[in-house]
Amino acid sequence: MKSGITILFLLLSAAVFSQDKTFTIDGIVTDAKTGLPLNGASVFCQNTTVGTLSKENGGFHLRLANGGYDLIISYTGYETQSLRIGKDHADTDTLRIQLKEQDKSLEQAVVTGSAEVADGWNKYGQFFLDHFIGTTPNAAKCTLDNKEVLKFYFYKKRNKLRIKATADLQVTNNALGYKIHYQLDSFVYEYNTKVSTYSGYPLFEEIQGSPEQQDSWKDNRYNAYVGSRLHFLRSWYDSTLQTEGFVLEVSDSAGRKMRPLGDPYDGKIYSVDSGDVEIDISGRLRISFTGQLPDKNYLQENKFPLNTKVQISALDIPNGFVIQENGYFYDQSEITNLGYWAWKKLAELLPYDYNPPQ
Repeated sequence: MKSGITILFLLLSAAVFSQDKTFTIDGIVTDAKTGLPLNGASVFCQNTTVGTLSKENGGFHLRLANGGYDLIISYTGYETQSLRIGKDHADTDTLRIQLKEQDKSLEQAVVTGSAEVADGWNKYGQFFLDHFIGTTPNAAKCTLDNKEVLKFYFYKKRNKLRIKATADLQVTNNALGYKIHYQLDSFVYEYNTKVSTYSGYPLFEEIQGSPEQQDSWKDNRYNAYVGSRLHFLRSWYDSTLQTEGFVLEVSDSAGRKMRPLGDPYDGKIYSVDSGDVEIDISGRLRISFTGQLPDKNYLQENKFPLNTKVQISALDIPNGFVIQENGYFYDQSEITNLGYWAWKKLAELLPYDYNPPQ
């Protein structure tokens, strides 16, 4: 059987790129134990519209716009693999992906020992939607089309909610014109700290709509892009932070006070290596965006003054990061979003192959 995400790959590797420079990825997917090829494995770059299925011989081919990506390889009954790839990948190199079968006994032990909530959707469904899709105006135009695949577990001793999915989540974003196929690893909410974390792999599919809908989606995508983390990272990569409306501050050595970051391109913190931008900053980085007013829903939910003029976000950075041409950066798992960007969840997410109108 194939992963549920594979049903949509009539799209994808033939996607049109607005960027001139591209690179190709070729590979073969096999069973790690037998060495036999896996036909129909899902191979896609997460947070993009680009993916394909492996053929009978396990082979696959992708063409990508220059930049960085997490390549996701999955097949039902096997452990999902994630590989970081970029434009420095040689076209002549063939990736050889060996997938291991999942340990069913371990999975069964986890389920058996868990506290599954029988009527989980009724108790926690809206809570999950608010923390996963969001509470923005765009979130109100999103639908989770297969809520039945969710399983809810509540652990009383740890005061923690955990949510898993038995198949890929299908989210239709009628505000931005995307269908998102999301492989959810797990969603966890800690009631003691009021912190939610989730991990998974989104793949975007553009919805085919009327000319009027296409125009509306184009405008909405641009509004979602302006001031976003993707916009910010591309602006730092391009050395256009000031003209794009971003103002940066960093914490002092004690992590208590913020001070303006005088020159975000100073050689001590900003360097270019093989076309990638390396940012050598640790601690808290606060980003103010002056080009767009914050959404009133955000101000009301957080009890901020309604006349607030700037969007304020922050990144907690343990050890710097690297930005690539398309706004992809690593290591993402080590960096925490705070403030406005943390409020903007799946409903506001744009794929890495989105390019704003000039």
